[in-house]
Amino acid sequence: MKHRINEIYDRIRKAASSCNRETESIRIVAVTKTVPAERIREAFAEGISVIGESYIKEAREKYDLISGIPVSWHFIGHLQTNKAKYAVKMFDLIHSVDSIKLAEELDIQANKIGKIQKVLIQVNLGKEKTKSGINEEDAPDLINKMSCFKNLFVKGLMVIPPFYDDPERVRPYFSALRNLRDSLKSSVDPSLIKNIAMDELSMGMSGDFETAIEEGATLIRIGTAIFGERD
Repeated sequence: MKHRINEIYDRIRKAASSCNRETESIRIVAVTKTVPAERIREAFAEGISVIGESYIKEAREKYDLISGIPVSWHFIGHLQTNKAKYAVKMFDLIHSVDSIKLAEELDIQANKIGKIQKVLIQVNLGKEKTKSGINEEDAPDLINKMSCFKNLFVKGLMVIPPFYDDPERVRPYFSALRNLRDSLKSSVDPSLIKNIAMDELSMGMSGDFETAIEEGATLIRIGTAIFGERD
């Protein structure tokens, strides 16, 4: 695992350098779906500080097992409204808010525990029926409605683009997410709206994260390249 992680960091540095970005502006979210607690501990020992879980049930089973190591927990899967109460207790950042209904419930549950929950809005740029996320044209309206919530902080956007073997075919989706983020950010007056920042772009996975970095990714979700193929 050490060799794999070191190789990923080398690739991140090269990709960042190629587009004049600071390496520190890019963080790895280690995708730990199906990865046992002891393997997560190994990854932490090699420099991984953010983990991404896709299922609430699995995350709850691991949470106490690795509570002793200071990793940041991110939720990257589809979140059902009835699981919001668990999500706000465990996760520092939720990548996958895709409806006002879910946002409202997260706000309610975060308020109950006195927390400001950081979230990203998931955008379905490919308009794939099998994937979650709002349509691009609906993002401004959702942002506007979420600006009224007292216990949510919108940090940016997330996308899971259509799968292609060639990263260049994915590039337009990364570019489109960055352009959408920039457009939304320019429309927000930070002196009036305090809970919308739009600084983060969660995009790119094991097969295309260098392309995502070139297009502005700040959070790259890496699973296979760290832990190997899943069973």
